[in-house]
Order: sequence, then structure tokens, then C-alpha cells
Amino acid sequence: MKGDASLFAAVDLGSNAFRMMIGQSVRRNQGFEIQEVKTLREPVRLAEGARGGSLDELALDRGWQALARFGKKLRGFEEGRVRAVATSAVREADNAQLFLASAERHLGFRIDVISGHEEARLVYAGVAHTVPGKESMRLVVDIGGGSTELILGQGAQPLLTESIAIGSGTFGARYFQEGRITAQALLEAERLATLQFEKVARRFRALGWQQVIGSSGTARMLAKVLKANGLNDDGQSGITYGGLLRLSLRLLEVGHVKQLRLAGLQSQRLSILPGGLVLMLAAFKVFGVTHMTPSETGLRFGVLHDLMCKH
Repeated sequence: MKGDASLFAAVDLGSNAFRMMIGQSVRRNQGFEIQEVKTLREPVRLAEGARGGSLDELALDRGWQALARFGKKLRGFEEGRVRAVATSAVREADNAQLFLASAERHLGFRIDVISGHEEARLVYAGVAHTVPGKESMRLVVDIGGGSTELILGQGAQPLLTESIAIGSGTFGARYFQEGRITAQALLEAERLATLQFEKVARRFRALGWQQVIGSSGTARMLAKVLKANGLNDDGQSGITYGGLLRLSLRLLEVGHVKQLRLAGLQSQRLSILPGGLVLMLAAFKVFGVTHMTPSETGLRFGVLHDLMCKH
């Protein structure tokens, strides 16, 4: 696979996890389709290692080691076929330059620290490439570890993009320290998230939408847990408001994420569950969502889409 001239690679330095996706372009009708060849995920938890505005030594080291492993897989790739992007945890860190200097050396490629709006654009490009619906208006909600991107678009065209500096990792660290869950913390976290979403909601509501898509690991995790535990309304798939409420009651009953006994929940995602759940509940409430469809694609597909369009 190394150096294969038909392959492209996208590296996403997220706040919860670093991911790398290697793909190739396959001709289809008048356009092309992104075919996934290999995907790697490293639970780096950068957002959890943010202390007083800076990434702590353990977080820096976890990030560098993950990128070194990715770099080995990318040996032989030409520069124009790889793009690495860093999102909110690096965007917000006071010591971002210290991290990036070694990060680029370990990866072997330049790393772009992208703005929230650029992140939103790429997320939408990834979703639009794989989720059919040329005419319908769709709201895409991407809850990451350190920020949440909201995109309203039609077909391949994003019409409104917003990036809000609240995420599952940062909310987890702030309101659910060491995995403890209380009714007061859930209510306070949801109240703050609701206030943040309300700031932008009017512009979105003015245009309206027919479909709601969740494009992040948070959305995929929640959909999987709701389905595996039969928490959704009438056995529906995806994410429902009733399902989210039932899941929050489960969390309150046990009081600590380590006491949770939920099918379909990976241990490395336990720490982001309460924060991700609260943000999703707030988004459903503010935007009047009753059902969301999770998407397997998002930022990495968008980065690959951009790379392939340039070739």
C-alpha cells in the first residue's frame, strides 16, 4: 500500500481521538466515489489534557506517539495526496506551536490548524458526498471533543456554517469530573449548551430543513447505544429525543460512568458519554429535532473529497 499512486490520506487531529483514513477515488457515473481502504483511530484525548489553556505533557506525548504510528503508514505517500488537519483542542491551546513542531516531524507531513468554519465546510462536504439528497435541505450536527459544528445545506452546497466552542470532551471534564454524574451537573451543562445553541438557532430556523444528520463519533456512539439497549421510541434506529432522555435517566440512576452497564458502549468512549449526551439533548431541544440519522462520514471524508477534486 505504501506509495500507491492511487491512494489519498486524511489525518484528523480531533480533541477526543486522532484518526487517519486512507482512500481511493473510484469513477461512478459522471463523478467519483470515495472508497475507504484503511482507517485507524487513536484515543488521544487531547481535550482532557488541556490544563489552564495549555496541553499537558501526557497529552502532548500521546499525540506525538499516535502521529508517529500514522507516519509509518504514510511513508512513500506524495505530499499532495495527504492532508492533516487539527481542530479545536490544538486551535485553543496556548502551546500549540510546541505541539505542532514535533507533531509534523513525527507524521512526516504539514498539519493545518483549521478554523471552525473550515471544519464545518469539510464536514458538510463529507456528508454531502455520501448521503443522497440533492434537493432536500439538511441540518448537520457535528459534536466533537472540543467544538460543535452546525451546518445547514442543500445538496452539495453549505448555506450556513457555525462553530461553537463546546464539545463532549471539554464538557465532560468541566461538569462530570472523574465520571461522576449528578442531576445538578446535567441540568447546568444542558442549560449552558442551550444558551450557546440559541445564539445561532434563529438563522437556521429561518431557512428550515427536512433532514437532520449527526456526523461525529458522538452521534454514532449515541445511536449505537440507544439501539443496543432498546432505548429509542418504538424500536426506531438512529437517535430519538425519547431515547436520549431515557439514556440520561440511566446515567442518573448509577451516578458514575464506571457503574454503567450498557451494551454497545466501548470503554474508551465512557468519558465522553455524559458530555456528548448533554450537548445532543440541548441541540435536539433548541432546533426542535425529534429524530437524527447518524452518518459514518464527516471531516475525514471531506478532506479526502477536497484532495481528490484537486487531482
